[in-house]
Amino acid sequence: MSDGLHGTALGFVETIGKAAGMHAADAMVKAANVTLQTAQQPGGGIITVIVRGEVGAVQAAIEAGAVAARSVGKVRAVHLIARPHEEIEAILERPPVR
Repeated sequence: MSDGLHGTALGFVETIGKAAGMHAADAMVKAANVTLQTAQQPGGGIITVIVRGEVGAVQAAIEAGAVAARSVGKVRAVHLIARPHEEIEAILERPPVR
């Protein structure tokens, strides 16, 4: 088993609009002890910001990110995955979709 995600959680805030996504990312890393994993831009103005850390920290981060994003734009989804399966790491290491 890979130790990359072992003992961590992943948090997702998906927004519509770059300003909302970047505002969410900034709030997430300032609000809790999390690491910014990636920001994906699949198209259509959708930005998905992903952070990792301990479950409690990730929960606090995604809550703060969602509040921040809503202050300047729209939030499509907010989600936390506690103890993600080790194969999720490979998905996160892929280049962002454009």
